[in-house]
Amino acid sequence: MNSGAARPAPDIYVLGAILLAVLVAQHELNKGPSLLIATIVFAAMLLEARHASRNERAQRARGGVEPPDDVYRIMQLVYPAAFAAMFVEDAVRGGPGSAVVIAGAALFAASKALKIWAIQSLGPSWTFRVIVVPGAALVEKGPYRWLRHPNYLAVIGELASVAAMTGALVSGPTALAVFGLLLVKRIHVENRALAAAARGSDLTSK
Repeated sequence: MNSGAARPAPDIYVLGAILLAVLVAQHELNKGPSLLIATIVFAAMLLEARHASRNERAQRARGGVEPPDDVYRIMQLVYPAAFAAMFVEDAVRGGPGSAVVIAGAALFAASKALKIWAIQSLGPSWTFRVIVVPGAALVEKGPYRWLRHPNYLAVIGELASVAAMTGALVSGPTALAVFGLLLVKRIHVENRALAAAARGSDLTSK
């Protein structure tokens, strides 16, 4: 294991490239308000990716195991691409009225607040990937006292809110449907991995 400062995960560079592409496209089409929304969305995504990368290394150092059938590789492409498609549609079709934008912004803020609460509650266990430490106790504080997967609920809220703010009538519902299906698979994998870890079974078997 290398010592010294941690390097960003490759995902961060992918997200950074998408952010730059969206910002350039928005600038060329003079979509001023959308520039601010795009910057907030993708900057938050970059910060979350960096935080998740640190936690992933910490989880592996604690003996964390990743199940082989997770859909992370697909999710890491679909998630930023979904937002990018919404901003492209906004640039082509034009955004919604101010009332819809304000409502979408309120939902986005609430979704981010729920996600931050979940991240703080999970501590180093919060990652983009499913990495489970055998024998580790389930977190039952914060939003996890009432919700099994608050982080995923927050993600759906993010997608819905950006769809509203950009007026993405096509890419918004499509993104929600596609990513929703991926989350169903992700939740199944995660629940099985957590159950296997609790009983000391092999997490690497399907």
